[in-house]
Amino acid sequence: MENNCGITCIIPFYNEGERIFSVLEAVTGLGTFDQIICVDDGSEDDTLARIRQRWPRLTVMRMPENRGKTAAIKRALEAVESPYVMLMDADLRNLEPDELAQIVRMIGTCPDVDMLILRRLNAEWFVRMNRADVLLSGERILRTDDLRAVLAGPVDGFQLEMAINEYMWKHQKEVCWVPWSAKNTYKMDKRGTVDGFLKDVMMYADVLQYIGVVSFVRQMAGFARKPLRGRPVLT
Repeated sequence: MENNCGITCIIPFYNEGERIFSVLEAVTGLGTFDQIICVDDGSEDDTLARIRQRWPRLTVMRMPENRGKTAAIKRALEAVESPYVMLMDADLRNLEPDELAQIVRMIGTCPDVDMLILRRLNAEWFVRMNRADVLLSGERILRTDDLRAVLAGPVDGFQLEMAINEYMWKHQKEVCWVPWSAKNTYKMDKRGTVDGFLKDVMMYADVLQYIGVVSFVRQMAGFARKPLRGRPVLT
């Protein structure tokens, strides 16, 4: 399948182990992306070496220390030349290559859409409750220039997705979502119940500190409410 608009896929990771390999199997098998960039955010395991051995043609970067997803993506963006980027989490499960290929193809047929969010339809109820299946989805395709504009501001930690949303809202960008069957691995599954719960609390505290309660509620109420219409969408 040919890519009509030019997309670089960015996958940051930290101590993901085997989880990232299933993601890379799907992504590299598409032959769709101009470039695939993996950024090791200071992992303590051997994932980086294993990726280099298995996929020697991938662009692989390493942060000198663990600085978080936002910093890793900012580092990857320095090497991006394509007009679009796709951000993808490294801990996805149930990733279907055909579904991903169809979604990536969509952005090339809808130049009026500035960002396409992959909505996690199989997210747990407590994720859907505050629309985090859309607002905090780590899978999205957007214009490279827009992402650069977002990262030029004071964005850090867990703030990236909401910062992108806020930028799109303020600049009246066209944002739609498409259904996405993949699931991410929750922090409680990675770190245990207590540590994972505390990490989730820290994430929401970080987000609220960045955009404030009013903007958070506004995004919940009105941001990215439209599914992509008039084009083939998986159900």
